[in-house]
Order: sequence, then C-alpha cells, then structure tokens
Amino acid sequence: MSTAEILFWILAALIVYTYLGYGLVLYMLVRIKRLFVKRTIAPLHDDELPPVTLLIAAYNELDYVHQKMKNTAELNYPAGKLHVMWVTDGSDDGTPELIRSSYPGVEVLHLPERKGKIAAMNRAVRYVSTPILVFSDANTFIGSDSIRKIANLFGNASVGCVSGEKRILNEQKEAASSAGEGIYWKYESALKRWDAELYSVVGAAGELFAVRTGLFQEVEPDTLLDDFIISLRIAMKGYRIEYDPDAYASEWASASIQEELKRKIRIAAGGIQAVIRLFPLLNIFKYRTLSFQYISHRVLRWAVTPFLLPIVLVLNLFIAPESTLLAVMLALQVLFYLAGWIGQIFESKKIKLKIFFIPYYFLFMNYAVFLGIFRYLQKNQSVNWERAKRINKKTT
Repeated sequence: MSTAEILFWILAALIVYTYLGYGLVLYMLVRIKRLFVKRTIAPLHDDELPPVTLLIAAYNELDYVHQKMKNTAELNYPAGKLHVMWVTDGSDDGTPELIRSSYPGVEVLHLPERKGKIAAMNRAVRYVSTPILVFSDANTFIGSDSIRKIANLFGNASVGCVSGEKRILNEQKEAASSAGEGIYWKYESALKRWDAELYSVVGAAGELFAVRTGLFQEVEPDTLLDDFIISLRIAMKGYRIEYDPDAYASEWASASIQEELKRKIRIAAGGIQAVIRLFPLLNIFKYRTLSFQYISHRVLRWAVTPFLLPIVLVLNLFIAPESTLLAVMLALQVLFYLAGWIGQIFESKKIKLKIFFIPYYFLFMNYAVFLGIFRYLQKNQSVNWERAKRINKKTT
C-alpha cells in the first residue's frame, strides 16, 4: 500500500468519523453507561421551582412582540416566579415603546446606541436578580412546559447550563433550506441527547438556553457565537451542560438557501473564533470527556474536516487506478458531488426532491465554512447580527 493510499484512508476515515462515526461511538458509549448508571430526573414541585428571568435580546423586532408575549403568557410556570425582561438596545422601530405601553409588567432595558447583541446581553444580566437566567430570541416560540423542564434540570447541583432544543418549522412543500436545516437539526438533537447522557452537551443553542446567573461570565463584545462561548466556559469550570429535547424553541426555516447561507457563514466564522478562544479546551488530559466531545462534535466540523473533503477527492483521483476499491470510492464521491449539484439546480428551479437536498445541504454547509473562515480572517464579520429572513408565518 502506497503512502498516498494510506493517507487517503486515514483522511477518509476522519471525515466519516466526523459526520457519522462520532454519533455511532457516542451511542455505543451511552448504551454501555446505561448498564451501570440509570438516568433519572425527579420533577420538582411548584414550591421547589426557582425564580427565573426570561431575557429576550431584541433589535427591531416590532413585528414579533405580540406573538412573543402571547407565547410567554402561555408558559406553564408558577405565577410570580417567571420574570420577563427585554433588552432592546439600538432598536428604532418602536419595539421598546410597544412593549412598555402594551405589557406594563414586563421590564424593558433600552439604550438608543446599538453596540450589538453581546453588549446588550452583558448589560442586561447585571439587572437580573433570579438564580436562573433563560435566554431566548424574539422570533422563536417556546414550548409551554419548556421553562419548567429547564428549571427542573437545575435541581442537580452539577448542572451549570441547560440547552433547549431548536426545532425547525417547515412548510409542507419544503425548499432545500427548510428540508436540509430540519434534517440537520434532528441529527444534532440526537447527538445532544447522547452527549448529555454521556457527560455534557457541547454548547447551547441560542434560541433557548439557561444558566445559573452566578456563573454567567461576560463575553467579549466581538463574540460571534455568544451562546456557545457562554455555555462552554461554564462547562470548563467543572459544571455540566444538560439537555432536554422537550424543552424547545421553534422557528421557521430560512426563507431561502441564500438567507441560510448568511447564517451559516456567521456560524462558521464564529466557530473558528470559538476554537481559538477556547484553545485550552483542546487539552484532553485536563478536560477529559468534555474535550473528547468538544473535539469530535465541534472542532473537527469547524476547523478540520471541510478542508479534508477536497484533499480526499484529489488524492482519490490520483490513486484510483491502484485498486478496484479505490475506483469504487472515487465513483461514490463523484456521485455524491453530482447529487449535490443536481440538488442545487433543483433548488434554483424550485423543484422539491428531498433526496438531493441532503448532499446539497451537506456540501452547502461545508462551503459556508470556507466563506466563514475567510471572512473571519479578513475581519469582515460584524458582531451586529444580520438576521436571516425566515419563512413568513406571522400572525396578528
């Protein structure tokens, strides 16, 4: 076996491990753990549930205020224990005025200057007096029992952060953005369940996550993935990030694949930034299981495997004549890329065939990683969130 062939198989195995192998290894480890440890979470009674602040960071979210407040009013949590706080810094569309005039029991923090979501969050947390702080976006809708389920997980003193589940709402006739995004998040949700059961979730979802207020550490104002940095810094202190799939926030998928690309580029840029800022977490001798999960679930996806995909394809082109198996591997790669290309054509023509959306969305995500890394290195990614347009399902 030539050196090039050995390298090919090593790199190909790493790609498979990143996207499928880690999930299989994780599931096997969880099954083994279940033989020795039973995972039980006793529900807390109403008088045992802690006071909670729901913090909603919003910039020009006038169209979503009434929907969000209606959703908040429907949350199943003891009266008097749920405090709602909006921070609307920089909003100039009437968002803070509408909240104050329509919902007098809700606290609104507002400054006219826009410094970005992170600065607004850092400022708002200083006003939080409850032991548990829940973060949510203005355009997401929280399941009625979600806050209760989140608070219940904090009954374990080792838990410092709880991540909710992000659910993607799709139309019956799905575009690639909604089909691909929905499938991706279903797989991510499975990995989060197993991560939590093994030891800790690797980062929280910004649509809905909670922390012990005393553990919140202000993040740098230029941070791109605040939810990820906040949650993992808590984990690095020795606390676990828990997860309950029944504690969820729903939002409509991106309105188009172009809008989804904006979001993915930002996430990719933030991922590289996070790998740099959380560099100590790569020390598997210090952080052990958390490092193993972090490297397998995040670092390989964000900083390694996207670069391996073209390398493996080029290597395969050169060594394909050496054996039938290598020729088959090349054919499979070509077919996969061809399916992704067909998916892109179908998406542009609004043809709905989900079978091509999976390879298309996979390649699309890795393409976004390259753009995100380039943007981060060029210092062109603004900390101010440019919200991707979502499928319009607003109601009055």
